[in-house]
Amino acid sequence: MSARLSQWGDDLSEHHEINVTPFIDVILVLLIIFMVAAPLATVDVPVDLPDSTAQPLTKPDKPVFVTIRADQSLAVGESPTAEDGLGDAIDSIANGDKETRIFLRADKTVAYGRLMAVMDLLRNAGYLKVGLVGLEAAPG
Repeated sequence: MSARLSQWGDDLSEHHEINVTPFIDVILVLLIIFMVAAPLATVDVPVDLPDSTAQPLTKPDKPVFVTIRADQSLAVGESPTAEDGLGDAIDSIANGDKETRIFLRADKTVAYGRLMAVMDLLRNAGYLKVGLVGLEAAPG
């Protein structure tokens, strides 16, 4: 007994499909390479940051300075202030305008954690525009 495979006598028919298996294999290999290489691109190295040589911005007519002294005490403008009264002291100077930019300056011996704690106090008081003050370095 015999069977007829096609009406026209063509035993093999053409399939117009793309074989994507090699393409998927290459993509998976590249994905593995990038997954291994990505953590190597970020390196945690202790750095002593340099001074800024950027052009200073123009100061407002009446800037509001919050100062952290070397003994960890706070001052708004030139008057000493307690931590719990920081928001009220700034409110009296800024006339309650929460959009006022606050310039925060600290002694270089002040710990980073203390600086962040004062920034949290400012945020809790509603002052979100805080600029950090530093010394200008000579360019070059």
